[in-house]
Amino acid sequence: MAMASLARRKGYAVVLSSRSSFCLTSWRGFASGSDENDVVVIGGGPGGYVAAIKAAQLGLKTTCIEKRGTLGGTCLNVGCIPSKALLHSSHMYHEAKHAFANHGVKFSSVEVDLPAMMAQKDKAVSNLTKGIEGLFKKNKVNYVKGYGKFVSPSEVSVDTTEGGNTVVKGKHIIIATGSDVKSLPGVTIDEKKVVSSTGALALTEIPKRLVVIGAGYIGLEMGSVWGRLGTEITVVEFASEIVPTMDAEVRKQFQRSLEKQGLKFKLKTKVVGVDTSGDGVKLTLEPAAGGDQTTLEADVVLVSAGRTPFTAGLGLDKIGVETDKIGRILVNERFATNVSGVYAIGDVIPGPMLAHKAEEDGVACVEYIAGKVGHVDYDKVPGVVYTMPEVASVGKTEEQVKELGVEYRVGKFPFMANSRAKAIDNAEGLVKILAEKETDKILGVHIMAPNAGELIHEAAIALQYDASSEDIARVCHAHPTMSEAVKEAAMATYDKPIHI
Repeated sequence: MAMASLARRKGYAVVLSSRSSFCLTSWRGFASGSDENDVVVIGGGPGGYVAAIKAAQLGLKTTCIEKRGTLGGTCLNVGCIPSKALLHSSHMYHEAKHAFANHGVKFSSVEVDLPAMMAQKDKAVSNLTKGIEGLFKKNKVNYVKGYGKFVSPSEVSVDTTEGGNTVVKGKHIIIATGSDVKSLPGVTIDEKKVVSSTGALALTEIPKRLVVIGAGYIGLEMGSVWGRLGTEITVVEFASEIVPTMDAEVRKQFQRSLEKQGLKFKLKTKVVGVDTSGDGVKLTLEPAAGGDQTTLEADVVLVSAGRTPFTAGLGLDKIGVETDKIGRILVNERFATNVSGVYAIGDVIPGPMLAHKAEEDGVACVEYIAGKVGHVDYDKVPGVVYTMPEVASVGKTEEQVKELGVEYRVGKFPFMANSRAKAIDNAEGLVKILAEKETDKILGVHIMAPNAGELIHEAAIALQYDASSEDIARVCHAHPTMSEAVKEAAMATYDKPIHI
């Protein structure tokens, strides 16, 4: 760090790793003195605002255009952040009602104050969006509020939120407009009885019955929120399992845990009709393979069947940007489209639709623009399902390793044998590590635990630097911590765990 600090004082670019050429300081020679920007970013979500800040840090004159009126995109405004706020609040209520007495904390009664819960969520969102605006000012990013569309490969016309219009010019334009809720045939989202994740975060009363269409990350998280507050949850999923991308062994334990909490699952089932004409909602279901129809009633239905790239109204056809059959913008390894000077990142391009993946795209994209070498390894992007317990993973599942034909070892360690988990009376779950048999290189790590999302990053670093299970096993882990289960699972790949 002393060398890096010295380099910064002298105004040099600091490269932390030859693998990524991650530049921390200004890149000289790009900033323009004219009205033309070096970089224009359309979209102020996780990918867009991070790209804008990084571009400015690299010395590029930068403007970010955002139609919402607040920065942070879907994730911060109506997605990741408000959902985590409600997940935490609902978990506190559930613990107070069902678990505090076990720890000697007793109440005469526990009640939900939903307006106060929503206010706490909104406060968290407001503070964070204002924080990003502060970061824009700190880094001298020009912020234009309005809806942008291409008029040429180097010009974006913006209908501003104040009602005017301005044209923003840029040498390099990055499309970071994110994604929108994927609709289902015959299902109309009105955000009252039939809601998207946005509507599910703004319900004004706790429904007695909630049907979730789709057993992916978002559907299970939202189902968990309302389930903890007393709602009867039924999840309808077309596939034969929940979260199909999850390691099968972990998935089975996860589903059992959710069922134990009261969630009901109708797998291999499709929704063929939704009737909202009555007081509630009546769904018509049939087996995915075809067969007799059945009905299911609910007060509210959450449509959580995935997301689709949001590029409507951008004028991509006007400048000739190529997309695939489902509307994703096609880019090369430098995030460049087929149109010179136009780039795309995040949910609008192929790859996992994750906020942190979009952030990495944004950093790498502007590094390429600045003449550096950006790097995102999509095989090593962690994923987390924020339920209770959480499930986190990075790298390959056991099924994927088998498909590769690689000989491997498996190390597993249950939290029932972890001292910290037992001490806090929250010992559900496990750590599972997959390592190549010949080299001991870690191939994948899967964790089901109350704080799996925090624990997974030790594994992410290990995968990023091609570490072995022995490397993790030889790192001293503080006692007592949940992280010791990761060390024990690493030792278990050699059948040598200490505490089981």
